[in-house]
Amino acid sequence: MFQTMLRYRTTVAGSLPKPAWLAETEKIWPAWRLAGDELAAGKHDATILAVAEQTRAGIACCSDGEQSRVHFVHGFLEALDGIDPTKRVRRGIRDNRYEADCPSIVGGIRRARPVHLNEARTARAFAPNALKFTLPGPMTIVDTLYDDHYRDRKAAAFAFAAVLNAEMRDLADAGVDTIQLDEPAFNVFFDEVEAWGIDAIDRAFDGIAVRKAVHVCYGYGIEANIAWKRQLGEHWDQYEQIFPFLSRSSADEISIELAGSHVPPRVLAGLREKDVAVGVIDVASNAIETPEEVAATIARAAEFVPRERIIASTNCGMAPMPRAIAYAKLAALGAGARLAGISGS
Repeated sequence: MFQTMLRYRTTVAGSLPKPAWLAETEKIWPAWRLAGDELAAGKHDATILAVAEQTRAGIACCSDGEQSRVHFVHGFLEALDGIDPTKRVRRGIRDNRYEADCPSIVGGIRRARPVHLNEARTARAFAPNALKFTLPGPMTIVDTLYDDHYRDRKAAAFAFAAVLNAEMRDLADAGVDTIQLDEPAFNVFFDEVEAWGIDAIDRAFDGIAVRKAVHVCYGYGIEANIAWKRQLGEHWDQYEQIFPFLSRSSADEISIELAGSHVPPRVLAGLREKDVAVGVIDVASNAIETPEEVAATIARAAEFVPRERIIASTNCGMAPMPRAIAYAKLAALGAGARLAGISGS
């Protein structure tokens, strides 16, 4: 049963780089290098390695590293009925930040079977402490598809929220301690976040008895996102607009970006009563943080959030990063959290 007290103080946002023998490297949508039974075995082994590397780095709440998913959204969608992956439409996503060839919604969304249960069980078997599992949020899913069926973003989002809820129940039964919804679209569509975005994540979380988290960031460290950040200026006010809405959500934890950003730490005070997974590792840079830099970022956050509510995390997923750099950054995260005195599990 979920405990209201904070049970861990270090984690990751979700994805980690895949080994070169499993998939193409440094891509957010890599091609697999194995097939059939070999691919299934490779995903299993890569998940074990990801958990082991996080544990070695001092991460108290590990993820599966999303090693079995080709993409953080499409890895979930590919197992659902109602989506045609071959009917692709090129469209702007994240409010036209960049274009993508998006699969189409062609019928009612249905989950015929659990999607990520096998990798959750694998990660649970090898994670020595807490385990987090990530899923794409309803609004972000809708923004990453072409809707040729519902033709209404809210209606589609609630259809996905229902299947996410069923998936979460299976993950909770498998022993996952924290389930996180990734909602980068929240940093773009402010009116929709207020109008129905929070209600959609609350529908997804309905009846889920483990720790519930929502991750909102400025995206992977890819050029399209980096270019978008450059034009945001010296004061990034997106969080200031959405934190009041997230504060009324059923989430226990909000995961945000801070390191290497222009997010003013004062906005963290807007996350009333929520635990805050503070991004202390910049995923848009290959420079490896020192433990002292990590501790300094934690200290900045602690000016506005009680230390007992702070979790040290990465800004976003690390899937496109060089693997050696990603794990060196995780080691810095673990060491920096110990230096700051928040590394307990």
